[in-house]
Amino acid sequence: MIWLASASPRRRELLKLLGIEFDVVRPDMHEAVLPNEAPGDYVMRMAREKGRLAGRKLEADAVILSADTSVIRDGEILGKPADRDDAVAMLGRLQDATHQVITAVMLSRGDRQSRALSVSEVDFGPMTDKEILAYWETGEPADKAGAYGIQGIGGAFIREIRGSYTGIVGLPLYETRNLLKQWSLL
Repeated sequence: MIWLASASPRRRELLKLLGIEFDVVRPDMHEAVLPNEAPGDYVMRMAREKGRLAGRKLEADAVILSADTSVIRDGEILGKPADRDDAVAMLGRLQDATHQVITAVMLSRGDRQSRALSVSEVDFGPMTDKEILAYWETGEPADKAGAYGIQGIGGAFIREIRGSYTGIVGLPLYETRNLLKQWSLL
């Protein structure tokens, strides 16, 4: 059995698809970007930190799977919106443009760690101000990086993706499966 260090219901749903037995431990942490931190370094650090904090709650030999996802536009990390105005501004930046979604996945047990990085490109179609506000009113953008969920209503605004759909949702299954196979867990 492994432990999923995540509060995300989307990650739980995706991990179930791999047919592996797991339980959930929720790491309590603050997700702040360090000055001059590159997006790939940030998501990798967050995945590592989630695993480390989850490990404090578990036995020393526990196998922990952790992940972190960020939306990147013009080199800037767009996290979860602070409020309506923040979400509207983010969606305004994303609409009719291409951005990246980066997800880091880490498998750890004590000092042993294996990690993978998934980078995808997402092309949003144009959105009117009215559509952006209506989308905010659905409640979906409030707790999502970049203020949208591809697996929900937000998917209707996406013209094209290049990369991993499951990575954009929050847990790239191809990379996760490979890590689990490397550790003989699948």
